[in-house]
Amino acid sequence: MYNYRSNMNQQEVITSARGDVTGDGVMDTVYLTGNKTPESPFVQNITLVVQDGSSGRMTTVPLPENTGYDPSLFLGEFTGDGIDDIFISIATGGSGGIMYHFLYSFVNNQAQLLFDSNVYNEIFKYVVTYQDFYKVNVFSETTNETYLIDLSLRDPNYLNEIYDHKGKLKSPINGFVNPLSGLYPVDMDLNGVYELLAYQKIAGRYNADSLGYVMNTLRWQVDRIVLQDQYVAIFGAGK
Repeated sequence: MYNYRSNMNQQEVITSARGDVTGDGVMDTVYLTGNKTPESPFVQNITLVVQDGSSGRMTTVPLPENTGYDPSLFLGEFTGDGIDDIFISIATGGSGGIMYHFLYSFVNNQAQLLFDSNVYNEIFKYVVTYQDFYKVNVFSETTNETYLIDLSLRDPNYLNEIYDHKGKLKSPINGFVNPLSGLYPVDMDLNGVYELLAYQKIAGRYNADSLGYVMNTLRWQVDRIVLQDQYVAIFGAGK
C-alpha cells in the first residue's frame, strides 16, 4: 500500500461506494480507479483506493489482476465481525465470460485479501468425461463427488455427432469446466452476513457447447473462505 495522492492526476475514478470498512463507526469512501481506454469499456491499472472517513487519509491497494472491463464494487459483511468488507468484480472480456473477483477486509486501515479468484480456480478442479448412452460424468476433484448429466433429450443432430445408433460413443470425448464466470454475494440464511455463490460453466467439445454450471456456495469460517455446498445445474433440453 502507498499514498494515493501521487497518482490522483493519473487515474480516473471508475466507481465508488460508501460504508464503514475500517471499523471505527465512521463512513468511509471506497473507490476503484484506473486508466480508461478511449471509446472502450476496457480499463487498465485498476486500483482499490480507500479514504478513511475520520482522517481523510487515502490508501491504495494494488489488485492481483488490474486490467479488464466494467469493474464494480460491493460493500457488505462477509466475516460476521459487523464491519463492511470490499467485494470487487472485473470482467476479463474473454469468450468464456470469465471474471476476476477479490474480497478485501480493511479493518483498522489494513488491507487483507480474503478471496482471490485466481486461488479459487487453482483449488476447484473438475474432470468432464462423455459416457455411452448419452451421459456425461462431471467429477469434482475437490469434493471427490461425481455428477451425472443426462443428454438424452438433446437435439438428435447433436447426439448423432457424438453417438452411434446404439448410443455408443463414436470416439472418446472430454469436456471441461471454465474458471469462475460469476461470483455473487447472497445472504443465504438471512442473518446479515453474506455468502458467495460461485458459477463455473461446464462445457462439452468446445466452449459454446454448454452443458450446465457447477455452483459452489462459499462462506467465511473462522479465518478463511470455505466451501459450504456444491451443486450442478443443467441447461434445458433445447440447448
